[in-house]
Amino acid sequence: MRKRLLVLMSGVLLAFSGVSWAHTAIAAAAPGCADVHVLFARGTAETAPPLGVTGIAFENALRNRVHGESIRVEPVKYAASSDFGNKLKFAETVVTGIAHTQDRVRQIAAACPNTDIVLGGYSQGAALAAYAVADSYDLPAAYTRYRQYAPTPMPAGLAARVKAVVLFAPPSARFLRDAGAPTMHVGKAYAGKTLRICAPGDNICDGAPLAGPNAIHLLYPVNGSTERAAGYVARRV
Repeated sequence: MRKRLLVLMSGVLLAFSGVSWAHTAIAAAAPGCADVHVLFARGTAETAPPLGVTGIAFENALRNRVHGESIRVEPVKYAASSDFGNKLKFAETVVTGIAHTQDRVRQIAAACPNTDIVLGGYSQGAALAAYAVADSYDLPAAYTRYRQYAPTPMPAGLAARVKAVVLFAPPSARFLRDAGAPTMHVGKAYAGKTLRICAPGDNICDGAPLAGPNAIHLLYPVNGSTERAAGYVARRV
């Protein structure tokens, strides 16, 4: 299975040959405020950090859909760790990413009053994005003693600034429960502008028991999902 996944990922990367991989540095250096500012969290140990292959495909699709407006795509600063054996350390990395996402939303909203903000993520990054806009967090009983370290919900007034939330392959409730992670609850103010995309047969998001990802989980950059998400966002910015 590992060999098959490596071969498949090589094909995905080949499909992106010729795509500029320096976009993030260019975007970060651009002065002023963009018309659309995307915060995107990559998946677990995903290729092409810091944005990841899925994030790059989404950015390209969005730029092809949105014309006449400036777009900035910024990666969420977090480890995208695969150290599942150390649950507390792993949780700390996710909380760091949630905090970074929420802080950047606050900063962008304050500095750029006319900017439309979009949140997105793939796999682990999708869970992070959903947690960032949650109204509350349901910690498993074994971890309630760590509740003081849980993120706080974003101020209600920021919800209007976030125009869309796009979740590629968000882990299912079954998957999160088996992993001992909190269930994802997108906040009420964000529910009507959130798109969840789960490819049929993707065992991470389709309700299957906890297991490593299958080959379908790697196909989001090339199966039309990023184009679908870009169309969704383009109608809202």
